[in-house]
Amino acid sequence: MAQGICAPRVTARAHEILSGIKILQNPYLTGLKDGTVSMDCFRTTQEQFYFAVDFYPRPMAALVGRIPDPVARLEILRNVVEEHGEFRMDAFHRNTFRRFLESLGSKVERIDALWLWPEVRAFNSVLTTACVFDEIEVGVGCLGIIELAFSGISSVIANAVVERGWVKRESLTHYSVHAELDVRHADDFFAVLEPVWDDASRKYFIEQGLQLGAYAFDRLYRDLHASAKRAMANGAPDALM
Repeated sequence: MAQGICAPRVTARAHEILSGIKILQNPYLTGLKDGTVSMDCFRTTQEQFYFAVDFYPRPMAALVGRIPDPVARLEILRNVVEEHGEFRMDAFHRNTFRRFLESLGSKVERIDALWLWPEVRAFNSVLTTACVFDEIEVGVGCLGIIELAFSGISSVIANAVVERGWVKRESLTHYSVHAELDVRHADDFFAVLEPVWDDASRKYFIEQGLQLGAYAFDRLYRDLHASAKRAMANGAPDALM
């Protein structure tokens, strides 16, 4: 499914929002590209980002059950299945991300015991609220723009870590997959919203969801970057606390 074919207006608005907040120019990503983010800082933030990856399918699955149209529901359900590796445990996105962390030198057997930073819990809580308690269009728009943003972010991260010699390109399974897959995922979400774009009352909630997802995702990277920098300045962070 080509990007934007099913939802040209919602997709165009999502791109406009992401461009407006300059998400690909946030300090975390620019720091990766210009060398000001160290390997230790990157590894620490990615270990925390794992908890966002692991949690992400849960609000998505909750959202599926709230969508009244079975055809639209099926589009999002397919994304839930893909998050779970098309029913192959080794391809679960949490597991491909753990392998990426291992390639960075993380002790993956200790990952689940790490102390969860409030930045990640806040992000996960925003997704839960949007998908479970808010208007359906808010949840769908929120997840859809996160998918779209993550496609571009994945490309930036993949290229940066390879260029800096931190990870071999063949170890980038997680980010390589998302750089391509999430474009289609975003279109699946936006296709749910496109039919009600002309309904002013629903368009308001679409806009709210798109703005919320862009804001929350951008803040996650900015806040992880800031916290990791503070921790590094005070000595190596004790993530297990």
